[in-house]
Amino acid sequence: MRILIIRHGEPNYTKDSLTEKGWREAELLADRLEKEKIDAFYCSPLGRAKDTAVCTLKRLGKEAVIYDWLQEFYYPIPNPEKEGTRIAWDFMPGFWTKKPELYDKDEWMHAPLFANSEIAAKQKMVAENLDLLLARHGYERCGNYYKVVNGNKDTIAIFCHLGVEFVMLSHLLGVSAPVLWQGCFVAPTSVTVLKTEERVKGEACFRCKTIGDTGHLYAGKEAPSESGFFQEVWVPGGK
Repeated sequence: MRILIIRHGEPNYTKDSLTEKGWREAELLADRLEKEKIDAFYCSPLGRAKDTAVCTLKRLGKEAVIYDWLQEFYYPIPNPEKEGTRIAWDFMPGFWTKKPELYDKDEWMHAPLFANSEIAAKQKMVAENLDLLLARHGYERCGNYYKVVNGNKDTIAIFCHLGVEFVMLSHLLGVSAPVLWQGCFVAPTSVTVLKTEERVKGEACFRCKTIGDTGHLYAGKEAPSESGFFQEVWVPGGK
């Protein structure tokens, strides 16, 4: 079984849609996906994800199932460095790398940093709903691997967002989400591919084959967007 996790195109956050470039990216993504045999489509309820998906869905005459739990993992946490709140993946290296609990794949969501937030509950919601989805496709969670109830070669496509993508990868691969949030980037319309390895009867794990692939953009001579990648660079004497 294969899972394609797709980030939405370059966003226009004001309109919760896509920029002009984002629409070009979505069409190039559709060029790629229409050549795939995709058995089911799932999508975030947010406009930028649905607009990205619609380019592919129209070509294939398909519809996507909309799940609220696929919306962006944007649950503010109290800012530990000054007043107010901030998103969970926006910390400077000198701060978050000194928090060993953030490296723990099983306990990161219970770190003191997230104590007065919805992070733990929302992580549980994403993980449980992802497992329900995979169970409907024949793979049931069993500890840290999946029991093969109905082995198959289905391909499912999930249109979502950077933050929640890494929460799903954290659950599937056994890696701390903060480590993925801080250490990885997936460009708009990038495709992350996971496929089951089933070397023992009845046992499967999802192994990541590619993360954040943007080959379809290069094929269409469209440079990948860096939306979501922090661009600030410290300079001596700067603010």
